[in-house]
Amino acid sequence: MISGLLYHFGQYLIMMRAALARPEKISMYWKETLRQMHDIGVGSLIIVMLISIFIGAVSAVQFAYQLDGTLVPSYYIGYVVRDLTIIELAPTITCLVLAGKVGSNIAAEIGGMRQKEHIDAMEIMGVNTAAYLITPKLVAALVMIPLLVAAASFLAIMGGYVASVPTDLVTQADYVKGLRSFFVPYNVTMMFVKAFVFAFILTTVSCYQGYFVKGGAIELGRASTNAVVVSDILILLADYIIAIIMTQ
Repeated sequence: MISGLLYHFGQYLIMMRAALARPEKISMYWKETLRQMHDIGVGSLIIVMLISIFIGAVSAVQFAYQLDGTLVPSYYIGYVVRDLTIIELAPTITCLVLAGKVGSNIAAEIGGMRQKEHIDAMEIMGVNTAAYLITPKLVAALVMIPLLVAAASFLAIMGGYVASVPTDLVTQADYVKGLRSFFVPYNVTMMFVKAFVFAFILTTVSCYQGYFVKGGAIELGRASTNAVVVSDILILLADYIIAIIMTQ
């Protein structure tokens, strides 16, 4: 098991070294990057919006339930929803979902090119396939996923508002007061650090799974599944490490 992990880690490093090499033709990479930005950002916006709104709504309702009968002020609902969303839910849940949607799609796309020998054909023509196939996806993810996470945090807070204010769980004044109370700008920095790290993980791991796929349709399906599973595990591990480092 250890030898297998070291083997895959070594292959991953070799792939990333080739992927981060200087591009042969900037215009080709630019067009591909714009296409990937559309696929990753615009293509994932609806699912991110739905998940974020309901996460914020459920957080507000459940915290209001926990406060029932206690001496804790009701405006803490807005305070908790805000910090819970910014620090943890928006970056982590969003990227876990994107690992399933974007990651599996990347692994399937590159894996299909490998099986149909498109990658071999490009390599014969002298194209650095690792750079051409991976770098645009990585750049697009590092730009679009933090934007999706920022949108997710805003929508989750709005979801908490919709779930708590019209239903009289808390007044509008108290909810807004909670949003404004005890705000720490450093938490936003932590959110974006997580977003960048998680975007790097889910993109490069998915590219690795697709780039080195072997066999037929069964192996391609397994590679897509592995891309999601490994990305989710590494995202959760990175979440824990970042939390330890940035909260000391």
